[in-house]
Amino acid sequence: VSEAERAQCRQTLRHILDRVYQPLAVQELLLLQGRPKQSPLSPGEGTKPALVRAPAWLRRLCGQLLSERLMRPNGVQAVVRGIMEGTGAGGAGAEAAAVDWRKCDTVAKILASCPQQCLSLEDYYRLVCPQILDLLRIQDKVTARQFQRVATTTLLTMAKEHPQLAEEHLLRPLLAPLRRCSQPAEVAVEDLSAGTVLVTEAELGSCVEDVLKVYVVGNDSSSLLLGSLQSVLGVVFSLYSFAKQNVSYLRSPCQEILLWFLEKSEREVSLAVLEGFAGLNDSVRPLHPWCQFRVGSEGGATIAVEEAVSDEDEALYQKVSLEQCHVENLVELVSHCQKSGLAGDFFIRCLKALTHVAAEDEVASKSAAVPGGSLLELEQYHAEQRRKLLVLQLVATLCESVSDTVFTDVAQVEEFVAATLQRACVSPARGPGTAGEHPGKPTSAAAVTALLLSPLQLRSGDFAVLKRLVPLLEELSRTYPDPVTQELATDLRIAICTHGAFSSGTVGAAASNVLGKKLGMEVQSPAGIPSGAPSPGGGRTPSRHSHSSPSAPRERSEEQSVPHEPSATGPAPALQELLVSAYDPQPPGRAAALRCLSSLITRRDPEALQLQEKILQVFLENVQHEDAFVYLSAIQG
Repeated sequence: VSEAERAQCRQTLRHILDRVYQPLAVQELLLLQGRPKQSPLSPGEGTKPALVRAPAWLRRLCGQLLSERLMRPNGVQAVVRGIMEGTGAGGAGAEAAAVDWRKCDTVAKILASCPQQCLSLEDYYRLVCPQILDLLRIQDKVTARQFQRVATTTLLTMAKEHPQLAEEHLLRPLLAPLRRCSQPAEVAVEDLSAGTVLVTEAELGSCVEDVLKVYVVGNDSSSLLLGSLQSVLGVVFSLYSFAKQNVSYLRSPCQEILLWFLEKSEREVSLAVLEGFAGLNDSVRPLHPWCQFRVGSEGGATIAVEEAVSDEDEALYQKVSLEQCHVENLVELVSHCQKSGLAGDFFIRCLKALTHVAAEDEVASKSAAVPGGSLLELEQYHAEQRRKLLVLQLVATLCESVSDTVFTDVAQVEEFVAATLQRACVSPARGPGTAGEHPGKPTSAAAVTALLLSPLQLRSGDFAVLKRLVPLLEELSRTYPDPVTQELATDLRIAICTHGAFSSGTVGAAASNVLGKKLGMEVQSPAGIPSGAPSPGGGRTPSRHSHSSPSAPRERSEEQSVPHEPSATGPAPALQELLVSAYDPQPPGRAAALRCLSSLITRRDPEALQLQEKILQVFLENVQHEDAFVYLSAIQG
């Protein structure tokens, strides 16, 4: 065969390949290429006849032609369809082929490898990366699972092999709609007129779904992916808060994205991001202040340039309402992270920030410093005051919302108690009866310490953690003016240092004053060992009461602060338990306690009649409760 004839055949072959259905051309070239050497069989292919291995020159030629198919416009989809349709995609065997993830991963490796015909790796990425992102948006339900799997695996493979190119050509375009409206924005938002749509509803919805597929479903927690996602988390959280206030399908995917990042990141990064959501630091890029979300017509949302509000009071109200909404949604998001311990760590972090605020206020009250006259100093002063208010607002919302399971181990309990004691040491009361304390009663810090230490089932190893409280308790015993608090701090320090072998009645009495009932450490066993302390045999005497939440609700603290004259012997334990449960933060438990109290009064129980004034006060206070089940139970009483 002459050279001219070979050239004519080559030209005719290329002309045929260009004109036929591209996936079919890919299938035929793969058939001519034959099965690769030592290629494992995919599931369901065991009964197919084995392909004869083609000669080397034919395999090389088919490989070149396949690479040309890939480099053509829409070549990525043609190659994927050619391989997948050969396994039944689009036909009766589509579901069976969708399960064959190994074939999808093989296709992804092919797409992630640069062909030899391509002049440079960057040119190849520039050509195929937009097509790979298009695979994520296939609407055909039959082939969508396969295409999304191929696209996700290809993206993750490229991110591992060439992170810089993958970030430039894959991750940045993927996150472009979210980056467009973040602060600082990639476009000059200030130059746009009010009402200009920056991100359409379809574009925003597609972006959120693509992020969910790549990051959450792909589940690759590499530093590149986590770092790229962190750059848009502020906008995602704002969208999550917006979706929580409206009916939108974007709420669930945004929540999954946020929780995935918080779970996969290092603990310090997750805590910093949560603080960034609250506006306490700059770890996340928030939504641009001139941008706002608007309700979309299809259940989604759009992002547009905010229209100016002429009324200053209305603008201030909108700003305050938005901040309050963000804090509430942040606390709800944190509540989903209790099992991992992130919720407890974040609560402790906020308490430490509150201690820092108390220390700053203590110094400011002594120095009576006045902000300087320059505009910069005045802005810094107002920014610092705003940060303090955010801390107070965040702590208050956390105390109202977190449950008693927020702490997952003794170490977190110790950190919580340490933060409380540090705040007491920073700003101690100046005498009995001040700072909301009653004469003869311990401070809230020491009482919380007793409350937490009394009912815990402590092992000997836990005391090594609790020993970190000893210096704080010693300082409290020396600096606090109330002698009862000093005695309690000293007794707690002794109990910790002796691993519970010695515990005076002061500890149990303090805890009893807080809970309104006796706790295990006050009850002595026949051998003289406090309940909850290690037994001689190495076991533990079980405590009879479970510990309550460290962030007790305000209603309970108000009820306990009301002085009353107890009976000579005090109320029965069961009745006292009902009185405490009547201020349970959970409405079902509170309503059940109220109904039991009503039943006791109806039966004219002698012990209940002795405390009828107090029970009446309980009913009156619960009539104001927002839950219908609770206030109806109170009305019945």
